[in-house]
Amino acid sequence: MLEVIQRSTEFLAQKGVESPRLQAEWLLAHVLGLPRLQLYLNFARGLTDREVGQVRSLVKRRGQREPLQHLLGTASFCGLELKVNRHVLVPRPETEALAEQARQFLAKHEAAAPSVLDFGTGSGCLAIALAVSCPRARCHALDVSTEALAVARENATAHGVAERITFCLGEGFAALEPEQTFDLMVANPPYIPTAEIAALMPEVRDHDPRVALDGGLDGLEFYRRLAATAGDRLRLGGRMMLEFGDGQAEPLRDLFGRHKWVVERVGADYTDRPRILVVGPPHERRAAGAG
Repeated sequence: MLEVIQRSTEFLAQKGVESPRLQAEWLLAHVLGLPRLQLYLNFARGLTDREVGQVRSLVKRRGQREPLQHLLGTASFCGLELKVNRHVLVPRPETEALAEQARQFLAKHEAAAPSVLDFGTGSGCLAIALAVSCPRARCHALDVSTEALAVARENATAHGVAERITFCLGEGFAALEPEQTFDLMVANPPYIPTAEIAALMPEVRDHDPRVALDGGLDGLEFYRRLAATAGDRLRLGGRMMLEFGDGQAEPLRDLFGRHKWVVERVGADYTDRPRILVVGPPHERRAAGAG
């Protein structure tokens, strides 16, 4: 077993894969059906020809920069194992910070059974994490992709929250009831400028859905739509929380300020980078002015 790990590590390192030893261990543990740390208790174990063949196949695909999560079939998000494939964005650690800030907001309002919209749900990671942590919340998970919603439904069922999530297929707010409003709206929208996508890591560029990456010329196309159209969908006292990319904090403050949103704060991710915009609805500003 140890020899297989060492050879796999060397191969992945030659292909430019980050953390090649860790990746080799994950792939071997997947083939053997063991927790990764249990490999250290079984280094003397021999592998069957079939197991060696399976490991070699997976290592070769990883060397071609297919994402580890696609090879394993799952990704971890907020302590939950979620199914992922080429139809959904692989959940990122940065988005866990958005989930945590959303959870804290909902915890203060849970007695009122808050209504939540996950705009562009993908794998369902945000809606599911919030439904698991806030049992009284009622979530809507919206996406333009039939395939993505199928993955999100499967994940919600696996974690026992499918009955508290309404899955909505369609483009923007047209997929919802005309007068439907929410206490919280969350989104991890596409925010990569189109010209920068070619320079992304192959795991992202070649395997994540382009629609989940491409934010238009300056990366802010999706935010402009939300700033212009989401105001009437957020209840008084509600909040919209949006993940964004490096260097976009000030442009987004300005954008939402021009649309009369109440820009409450910019939150950081776990590396202390500005990552999450928190805004209140435009009518909240008007109500405060009227008082």
